[in-house]
Amino acid sequence: MSRLTRADLDALPAYVPGRSVADLARELGIAEAIKLASNEVPFGPLPGVPEAVAAAMTQSHRYPDMGVLELRDRLAHRYGVSAERIVTGCGSVALAEHLAKATCLPGDEIVYSWRSFEAYPIISAGVGATSIRVPNDPGHGHDLRAMADAITDRTRLLFVCNPNNPTGTSVRRAELDRFLDTVPSDVLVVLDEAYREFVTDEQVPDGLATYGDRANVVVLRTLSKAWGLAGLRIGYLVAQPEVAAAIRKVLTPFSTSLVAQAAALAALDAEAEVLRRCALVVSERDRVTEALRKLYPDVPASQANFVWLPLGDQAAAFGAACEKRGVIVRPFAGDGVRITIGRPEENDALLAAAEAAL
Repeated sequence: MSRLTRADLDALPAYVPGRSVADLARELGIAEAIKLASNEVPFGPLPGVPEAVAAAMTQSHRYPDMGVLELRDRLAHRYGVSAERIVTGCGSVALAEHLAKATCLPGDEIVYSWRSFEAYPIISAGVGATSIRVPNDPGHGHDLRAMADAITDRTRLLFVCNPNNPTGTSVRRAELDRFLDTVPSDVLVVLDEAYREFVTDEQVPDGLATYGDRANVVVLRTLSKAWGLAGLRIGYLVAQPEVAAAIRKVLTPFSTSLVAQAAALAALDAEAEVLRRCALVVSERDRVTEALRKLYPDVPASQANFVWLPLGDQAAAFGAACEKRGVIVRPFAGDGVRITIGRPEENDALLAAAEAAL
């Protein structure tokens, strides 16, 4: 019997989301659980978002504005750029996929650090590109010198996840300056800044403000994390006009839904509340990091809304031990465990589970 799908996809792991509370209840019989596995914020929708969604639903029989003009204009004003430089999509991960489609043909290369965002290898394989995985440095962050050395004449796209998912580590400005100066002008560098709002280290640059004028730099952002719209899937990128125009050509039509646009506009009106919530997350992140280091000293400093336990071969066992105590974390077998920062009482439960497991 002949194959109906690509043979090379057999070797590609599927994207694995964080386990759900329903999964845990079904498998272990636990009625209530705390989910700290998917980097969501724990505070619920921002003020005005549910009302905006409800109003938009009255027009759900109509197609949305495919150009997403109102949201693009709002983002353009926010960042001081022209609207033609902004592209929206179904989360920043979808935009990363569109970037690969717009830049790569089969046999081209995409360079990224590893471990980093687990969608990168899936995105690469989806367009027939070759993944070039550069191992993280001993501090669990990007080895930018090695990434620069990995660039060849087949390299078309390079991802720098800053802060890095899942390790929370960040690249500072001096080293990023040096790195960007070495990247050839025909290689597109994507600064994936999904967790930018949680950054407190002044040496970690805002990619848009610092490098937005570079012709071969694209900055990815999302409203899924700090802005609380994970379930509605809305992200955006900022690129030079000719790059943005090319990306719009490969977008799935109407992929930014009418409801997602309305929610995004309402969320952007609540920036003061976002900043308040981010400050709460950062405070808890610091507390959890300090407590975990007493149990496992090699916890790296995080600039995101999660922390990383580099447990190696113990990662899966740690995850299972936490689940038995009703706390869902995100183990990456053989590497480590990513733990989302929740509310104080949720973090207390996590620390108790971690102490028992370690």
